[in-house]
Amino acid sequence: MNIFRSLMGKVWHDPNAAEVVKISEGQLYLVREETIRSDRECIYNDAMATIRRVPSIDHHFQLVITRVYEDGDQELLEDEDETDEERTFLIGEELHFRTGQTDGDPTFIWRDIEGDATEFYEFVARGTNEPTRAFFETCMYRAMYERKYKTTADSTQDKDLAEFIWQPPPPKNEKAKATKKRSTSSQYLEEPISSQASASQSTASESEVLEALPTPHIDPGIQTYTGAVAMLHRHDYEQGRFVQEHAVFAQIVRLVNSPPFEYYLMAANGEHVFLSHQITSDMNQNIARSIKSLTWNHISDGIGESWCLEFYADEDFKNVIEGLTIALWEHGNQFSWAKAKADEQAYARSANEDVEMKDVEDESDDEEAVLDELEKEDDDESEQEDDDDVSEDEEDRPPALGKGEKNSQLTVGYKGDRSYVVRGNNIGVFSHTGDHGQVKYHATIGKIAVPKTGRAIKPKQVMLHEQDTKMVIMDEGAPNSLFELDIERGKIVEEWKVNENIPVKYIAPDSKFAPMTREQTLVGASGNALFRIDPRMSGDKMVESQYKQYAGKNKFSGVTTTAAGKLAVASEKGDIRLFDAIGKNAKTALPPLGDPIIGVDVTSDGRWVVATTKTYLLLIDTLIGEGRYAGSLGFDRSFPADAKPIPRRLQLRAEHVAYMGHAVDFTPARFNTGEGQQENAIITSTGEFVVAWDFGKVKKGLLDRYEIKKYEDHVVQDNFKFGDDKEIIVAMENNVVAVNKKALRKPTRASLATPTRNLRSRSSIVNSPF
Repeated sequence: MNIFRSLMGKVWHDPNAAEVVKISEGQLYLVREETIRSDRECIYNDAMATIRRVPSIDHHFQLVITRVYEDGDQELLEDEDETDEERTFLIGEELHFRTGQTDGDPTFIWRDIEGDATEFYEFVARGTNEPTRAFFETCMYRAMYERKYKTTADSTQDKDLAEFIWQPPPPKNEKAKATKKRSTSSQYLEEPISSQASASQSTASESEVLEALPTPHIDPGIQTYTGAVAMLHRHDYEQGRFVQEHAVFAQIVRLVNSPPFEYYLMAANGEHVFLSHQITSDMNQNIARSIKSLTWNHISDGIGESWCLEFYADEDFKNVIEGLTIALWEHGNQFSWAKAKADEQAYARSANEDVEMKDVEDESDDEEAVLDELEKEDDDESEQEDDDDVSEDEEDRPPALGKGEKNSQLTVGYKGDRSYVVRGNNIGVFSHTGDHGQVKYHATIGKIAVPKTGRAIKPKQVMLHEQDTKMVIMDEGAPNSLFELDIERGKIVEEWKVNENIPVKYIAPDSKFAPMTREQTLVGASGNALFRIDPRMSGDKMVESQYKQYAGKNKFSGVTTTAAGKLAVASEKGDIRLFDAIGKNAKTALPPLGDPIIGVDVTSDGRWVVATTKTYLLLIDTLIGEGRYAGSLGFDRSFPADAKPIPRRLQLRAEHVAYMGHAVDFTPARFNTGEGQQENAIITSTGEFVVAWDFGKVKKGLLDRYEIKKYEDHVVQDNFKFGDDKEIIVAMENNVVAVNKKALRKPTRASLATPTRNLRSRSSIVNSPF
């Protein structure tokens, strides 16, 4: 390394030189080792790498990766220090910096501090010669030396820098060899095992990581169903990462006197119980099979914590995850797992599988197009301000809300750049044509009432109809009727009595784009029936020939249609049914995972269905991949009994939820939509956060790559403008704004967290069993 001493003196000691060394040509990748594909995502196709001094702070340096544009595009880079055009990393040992080679080109690799432990950045220095590579590497080690010892690196020798050369950790199978045990797991949770029996199969620990564990304490009031030795980690708020806590015996347990199907995840060391958290979907569990870890949230009194268990043996990990899956399923369904059908059990297990999602059609993956779609380019410095901060004139603001009134629903127009927001028995009309893409208050359709009686209508659900000239309204006070609102006249013009014996709980257009036409009919659903509604009929508006009631208490909770008029119906039980037409049996019935579905949407072609639960979104690929009907959709043919689609969970990462400070409570998720357009985003919200997933990445299996924007008010509902995949309309309880998708950012502690003074000390949480 010291062969560069003379050159180092020229570049390192120049006080006027902000940059120490630069490699002007390369590519930046984000590498995820935990995924099935060992995924490499191209961040910058053309970039340069620079080691830069931190201004005004001695002995601190940054590794800076800057995106390079072609000639003529340089103006986009001016003065944008904190955009996605440049990524900076404070140089230190925690980066785990090292060098490598990819396809003959030298590479520099370092850890993504804000990501998972298995995520790394890789800069491929195309065409860089060996001396330049070695000089850059030496500069990195010198920067680490100066930061650590707070002194100049002038007199350092190679041996002084050797401590900063990263060494790979020993393989996990070597760590596990000394500690591996065979844990016992029952097939069903009805059959508890003895903690003593499970612990007795452990061998003595010789690992430096795993300290010796006392024999698990036997409590006659606790039944243990499965357990294994693991390392417990807690996400540290200030450090922004998981820190090691204790070696523990992790168990799925039930209190003897607790209600049926109530289970706890407990971590103990001998008689000391570090935690015991009830197993429900509010845990927001995340499973990483490749690194044998389980992360989850525990939120109490508005204070969030994120925990992680890292297991040492594959068998241990599989047994605990199996026990967790069963406990979640039984708690959600309030039904014995042992009595579930084999295909239902397989479906529930598959929801926790790390399976790569592929399109059967082998679509070409134009990486440049995907990157262009996701890049957060701020075209002008003035547009970096939040859209909702744009000032409004007094006449652009809606009238003050009545006492106790809050915005409750949002529906975005198909034509005319209008959005409609329900508040009380009024509907606010907002235009999308304001400056900076901002919505502006246009008018209020006030005091909606039944025409003959004057009784106030409280809208439960609204749907645009007949080219946005009409709105169909469901009234909580009249469950067997619908009301037609003439938007141009601003009043209810007709009551449609559907059927005196069948309540209308949900409505949907005849087909996805029917509201853009003069189509008169629509789809209705009760708790266990589907039917067509035709307002042109005299008397009851339900079409008897297109009505079908299904056996059992299905508790339907939502209905949506494809562009061809096929239907996806969800239920409070958590199951999903796919129909090719009203009046028939479902072609596909997907069993429940145990969590009620509160909303459902489908792509226009019917290929993908997204169902929303309180804590996660469930994404279903309806394409049949094998068997007699391979290539057909589940709307048209039934899936083979042994080849049902694999449900994919879209959920927030546990550490992000801990920063947010409240449990996840999603609003119904929606695809962006437009005639002739491909869906490429999924939008939802929770609390004061708008959340968007890039659908292209999701289909690749990158399920936790989402972007977020925080507001000061609770978000009631959000959706893309029709025909637009960038402009998002956001209805909050007391405001309506538009935001460009570019304004959403990767979640970080700074963008998500509540002030640290509001956080309870962790000592009150760690040792708080049951």
